[in-house]
Amino acid sequence: MWASYAAAHPAAVRACPDYTVERFGDSAELADALLGLVIDGPKRATAELVAAFAAAGEALPRVGSHWIACDGAGAPRVVLRSVELRVGTIATADEAFAWDEGEDDRSLASWSREHRRYWTRTCAAMGTTFSDDDEIVFERFQVVWPPELAD
Repeated sequence: MWASYAAAHPAAVRACPDYTVERFGDSAELADALLGLVIDGPKRATAELVAAFAAAGEALPRVGSHWIACDGAGAPRVVLRSVELRVGTIATADEAFAWDEGEDDRSLASWSREHRRYWTRTCAAMGTTFSDDDEIVFERFQVVWPPELAD
C-alpha cells in the first residue's frame, strides 16, 4: 500500500517519508468500527494521549506525517495524512473537534464521555490512571490512499 501511494505522490512522501502502521482503538472490534467511520466519511479526526505515544516508544505525529490505518485483523486499509495537530487537555476539546471525530452523535458531551471511558481503560492497561490534566494529541487528517477513498 505504501509503495503504491509513494509512487503516485512522491512530493508528499519526500516532504515526510516516515510513516506508522497502526489501528484505531484498543480492540479489533473498535478498530473496525472506527475505520468504518473513516472509510464512510464522517471521521476525519482522532485523539490520543501523549503518554500512549511515549509508552509505545513512538514520536508524536507531525503535520504532513502519514499513517497506514489497519482494520482489526491488522490488514492495511487506508493511508492517512495529518493536516492539523495540537496538544491540550480534555477540557480544550470543542464541539468542532467532536464533530470531526465522527463518533456516536458527534456531540462534545458524547465525545468527552466516551473518550474518558477509553482513556480510563487504556491508562489502566499502562498501569496508570487517566486524569483531566493528561496531555492529548488532537489530530485532524485526510484520507490520501487508495484513490477511490481519498478526500
